[in-house]
Amino acid sequence: MTLRKTLDARGLDWIVPDWPAPKNVRALMTTRNGGVSGGACATMNVGGNNADDPEAVAKNKRLLEEVTGIAPAWISQVHGTAVVDFDAVDPSAGVPTADAAVSSGGMRAIAVRVADCLPVLLCDKAGTRVGAAHAGWRGLAGGVLEAAVAAMNVPPKNLVAWLGPAIGPAAFEVGDDVRDAFVDLDGYAAAAFDPYPGRPDKWLADIYALAGLRLQAAGIKAMYGGDFCTVSDPARFFSYRRDKSPGRMAALIWLE
Repeated sequence: MTLRKTLDARGLDWIVPDWPAPKNVRALMTTRNGGVSGGACATMNVGGNNADDPEAVAKNKRLLEEVTGIAPAWISQVHGTAVVDFDAVDPSAGVPTADAAVSSGGMRAIAVRVADCLPVLLCDKAGTRVGAAHAGWRGLAGGVLEAAVAAMNVPPKNLVAWLGPAIGPAAFEVGDDVRDAFVDLDGYAAAAFDPYPGRPDKWLADIYALAGLRLQAAGIKAMYGGDFCTVSDPARFFSYRRDKSPGRMAALIWLE
């Protein structure tokens, strides 16, 4: 049974990326639906925080593993640019601190947690290498995507990227400091910011466009996704910007 059919059979509205990945590359994005958490974390929270019942989070993670058939390899995210290569990590050594990860193995699925920040999945066209990045604006401006692309150790022209659900351009209000951080890197980034009507010194930022510029700068031309908004779809997505939600979704990628 395919992953999509498995989701349909379980009544889950989780997302299987629509991208030209090789057949042995598997990828998945959870939504807030399908788990057992309650309250602000209802229902499919996989975040490691104190706002949810640890047993509920554990049950949610078990469901994720049941659906995918593989154990996720998590990272401790800090809005930085560090990348971990799970091929060189001892699973018993604990959760590494990083905001991106890569792998050539098929024993575990690379997983990143998000709730407005952008998840970016990477694979090579030969199906030998996969990666995932957690890209909030700080990580994007700092170079987390460029670092992840470099860690793939594959010519960027042979990579494919998928941009998962994140805060949309009609909801991502930022100040001059954020705009300046990107425009100082790339003058073309100015086109990713629209003035916020009636609010001087405020802008609406397009995180998908900003990520696209960083990926292009890293040499990637094949990009897909980028058509969701976590803030405007409360039934499907957790959103920190919308309601300070402690819940987190997961984006995963692995090799079969």
